[in-house]
Amino acid sequence: MKPVYFLSDAHLGCLAIHHQRTQERRLVNFLDSIKDKASAIYLLGDIFDFWYEYKTVVPRGYTRLLGKISELTDSGVEVHFFVGNHDLWQNDYLEKECGVQLHHRECTMEINGKVFFLAHGDGLGTRDWKFRCLRAMFHSKICRTLFASIHPRWGMTFGREWARYSQLKHQREGEPQYMGEDREELVVFARKYLSTHPEVNYFVFGHRHIEHDMNLEGAARLLIIGDWISRYTFVRFDGNELTMENFIEGQTEA
Repeated sequence: MKPVYFLSDAHLGCLAIHHQRTQERRLVNFLDSIKDKASAIYLLGDIFDFWYEYKTVVPRGYTRLLGKISELTDSGVEVHFFVGNHDLWQNDYLEKECGVQLHHRECTMEINGKVFFLAHGDGLGTRDWKFRCLRAMFHSKICRTLFASIHPRWGMTFGREWARYSQLKHQREGEPQYMGEDREELVVFARKYLSTHPEVNYFVFGHRHIEHDMNLEGAARLLIIGDWISRYTFVRFDGNELTMENFIEGQTEA
């Protein structure tokens, strides 16, 4: 089989990232490098730092990425997009215009006989009540409808500034660190889920901006992908082996 690729957390358009054009170009170059090799590409959320679709308005920018995704889907490559906590307010623009398969929540998929549990990762196993409340608000249809009543001139500005504040907060706190098996929420979630769903072979998540690969009970594995801000991490599955790599232009054989 042709390889399958997974990546997440580019946060394109983030006002707190100063190398936005270089960042998008590198992601597009990576996708271009695998266009003849990949059978499917899974974008596991927060590809955009903020995304909101009004009925007739979508965010400005990202033309190089959206054009490359359209080229991939037109050539028969499956592109799956899992919404993250930054780009969850999506309707059908990416599906209709770019041909992606949109996923609004976590799901399991069978790929070449292996069962994958795929998700962005936000909200899974979290014990932070503030984050749970904020996530519930963002997923609320009432809040989404109210936001739609704001003119895009102000709505998009507010959304991007909110996302910028979040990114600056992470920058002040420094690089995220692995918190250990008992405190890392995605590890705790995966182990609990695996206890009732032993058929899962691989858990692949984004969200945390760390690179982590570990064995779970039985033959299961968990991988947390890094990001496409500084790490440029992707996971590759060739039908037998699952590997996590970093894309370096001109050097990485994807």
